[in-house]
Amino acid sequence: MLLLIGFVLFFSSQLHAQEKEHTGAYLVPICTYEGERIPYVSLPTVYIFKPLIFKNDKERLEYYRLIRNVKRVYPIAREVNRALIETYEYMQTLPDEKTRKKHLKRVEKGIKEQYTPTMKKLSYSQGKLLIKLIDRQNNQTSYEIVKAFLGPFKAGFYQAFAALFGASLKKEYDPQGEDKLVERVVLLVENGQL
Repeated sequence: MLLLIGFVLFFSSQLHAQEKEHTGAYLVPICTYEGERIPYVSLPTVYIFKPLIFKNDKERLEYYRLIRNVKRVYPIAREVNRALIETYEYMQTLPDEKTRKKHLKRVEKGIKEQYTPTMKKLSYSQGKLLIKLIDRQNNQTSYEIVKAFLGPFKAGFYQAFAALFGASLKKEYDPQGEDKLVERVVLLVENGQL
């Protein structure tokens, strides 16, 4: 009987909440703790950092440029991470080495077709930032990823090509040191605060 009364009270309160929906009220899930019904609302994480103090306008402009570059490059790093996971999982299902190599050639060709126009539009600093953000997303440098999927010869070739432009596929992401400001911007962008 007590359960039935609780059931009726719960649904009447739900209906009452739905009626208030027109007036700007929200229907939220509830949990019961020691007989009390408490609304359960999941709140997003909010990052709070010390305010940045810039020595001059040049530093301020560099920071805004970093924000712009992260917003442009970070989605690419996330796509690369997703593609790597999917490719790795799919390759585990392939029966032999010959089939895997054939699949990798198709993947490499598809990646070149899809990302070459985007990569050509990136600036030098955005390209270097992308290399670091790929390391951040995958916990592996770009060189290690290329070496694992395409072999050491192609990895060496791409590393030499990057070195011609003053970049390195072996560059690691250091969120506590050199890339502290980048990590701050990435966290804020991920969270929608920037």
